[in-house]
Amino acid sequence: MNKCTGCGVTLQNTNSKELGFTKNITSSLCERCFRIINYNEYKEVIKQNSEFIQILKKIDSTKDLVLLVIDLLNINEYEKIIKNITNDKIVILTKRDLLPKSVKDEKLINYIKNIKNLKDVVVISSNKNYNFDSLYEKINLYKKSNDVYVVGYTNSGKSSMINKIIYNYSSNETKITTSLLPNTTVDLIKVKINDSLTLIDTPGILDDGNIINYLDKKEIKKLLPKKEIKPITYQLKKQTTLIIDNILRIDSITDSNITIFMSNLFNVERFYKTEKLNDLECKEYNVKSGEDIVINGLGFIKVTTNCSLKIYVLKGVKTYIRESLI
Repeated sequence: MNKCTGCGVTLQNTNSKELGFTKNITSSLCERCFRIINYNEYKEVIKQNSEFIQILKKIDSTKDLVLLVIDLLNINEYEKIIKNITNDKIVILTKRDLLPKSVKDEKLINYIKNIKNLKDVVVISSNKNYNFDSLYEKINLYKKSNDVYVVGYTNSGKSSMINKIIYNYSSNETKITTSLLPNTTVDLIKVKINDSLTLIDTPGILDDGNIINYLDKKEIKKLLPKKEIKPITYQLKKQTTLIIDNILRIDSITDSNITIFMSNLFNVERFYKTEKLNDLECKEYNVKSGEDIVINGLGFIKVTTNCSLKIYVLKGVKTYIRESLI
């Protein structure tokens, strides 16, 4: 049975409503991937994490090297993966081009802690082709066999990274399908880079608390910027409110000094009095200088003075305090 080279699904030509449908069974792409690539039309696929966890457990039994791909804007989100995989790992921090150039890679690397069987950490940018020679060298150094597995959450940059490795180091013309939306990859995809290396892409683990699950396609395009984020600093007086595109509200309960790291495509407005926004739930934080408030999937708020803030977010979106990343 042939598999779609874009998403990994088994190809079939009998049911147009099912995954893997193609009119031409000898095609290399399913119709869904073809339409994503050529028309930017995305057909939603509903998958459960239980299916993906089983894939992780099978990877664990191989003992092959694993590339754990982590989006730098969601650098804390990897617990569901590492508790199911004991393999040797290279952590790959993606989307370096989105953070300010003034931030040193060493600081980002040092932020990764307490991952068992960690062999190395590499910071990359697929958009800028940044640090891929180093990554490729370390993959070949630490691999246990020809097979190397690639795992991560949805939209962490796995497929874009693999496509860049193909472009840089392989004569293989395969290209994995990428899109802004979750569940683009639906099954394992084996990509032969050369006679001694095969990368195996896996479906992204779903992150229930990620804001991407609660936005429409237009908002998601704003969420995922294509160029460096320009952080914006605000000195907020007591009872000042910031509203960001009606998906996030920040109330300063005390005087505060904060810097917002998120897509500059969102509109930020400052108010001194405002009505409650519909569909947002409130979480109150007492934050210390040198801490961030993370809004999962959206970005983070760096705090430089001790303060109290109320954060209003869409219901279901995870927020939390961490040691400052930058």
